[in-house]
Amino acid sequence: MAQKTASQGIDEYRAMLADGNPAELFEAKGEDLWKKVRGPKNASLEKCDLGKGPGVSKGAFVELPRFFADTQRVQDLESRLVTCMEALQGFDGAEITKTPFGRGEQINVTALATWIASESKGQRFNLSQNHQQEKTFYEVGKRLFYQRGGTHDFSCASCHAEEGKRIRLQDLPLLSKSPGDGVGFAAWPAYRVSNGQMWGMQLRLNDCYRQQRFPYPGFGSDATIALSTYLGVNAKGAVSVAPALKR
Repeated sequence: MAQKTASQGIDEYRAMLADGNPAELFEAKGEDLWKKVRGPKNASLEKCDLGKGPGVSKGAFVELPRFFADTQRVQDLESRLVTCMEALQGFDGAEITKTPFGRGEQINVTALATWIASESKGQRFNLSQNHQQEKTFYEVGKRLFYQRGGTHDFSCASCHAEEGKRIRLQDLPLLSKSPGDGVGFAAWPAYRVSNGQMWGMQLRLNDCYRQQRFPYPGFGSDATIALSTYLGVNAKGAVSVAPALKR
């Protein structure tokens, strides 16, 4: 019998775990949080506009980041959820933004993002590039993707701009060309088996900067949203598999 490759072994491992993906627990929590009356204003998030109208969750994830007229900026899913939590429920958005990942309301933001992502599972990414800010964020994200720096002189492209690259046994997705790799951008939020945590895209990008030995970016910063815009536009046509299971 032919010996299995490392990639085939990892795929089989993921398949065995897929039916019991702990992300399902975060999905359930996120749906409950969406409907639950919370915050100083005693309100739910059921009127939150994620780009497809107040309260519409299905199909929203695969069109984010996008420009929002009410905030006059391009926002990704997590930063948009914080906007809704502040506007509708009365939470302090600035306080949530500076809260470390995995603590306080950041835990709830991750759960909400997990449920919203699950509402678009199986749909194809189709980010807008109609507004000038959306175009600008794409170009800024592209520059950030190829920008080298830090003590190791790395960039995002060092790992994700060539075919056949891997770290240890982990194949690295190619993210630099359309339609991109649906297993990359289109897989987050995802449950990380290695540390038993649910990660949204903001934490994924934050950890990438850590591994490059860059200073950590701020949560919901223009830099992280620009990178997400670049990756999301490149992923046009890729099927969303989020929330996924990662090593």
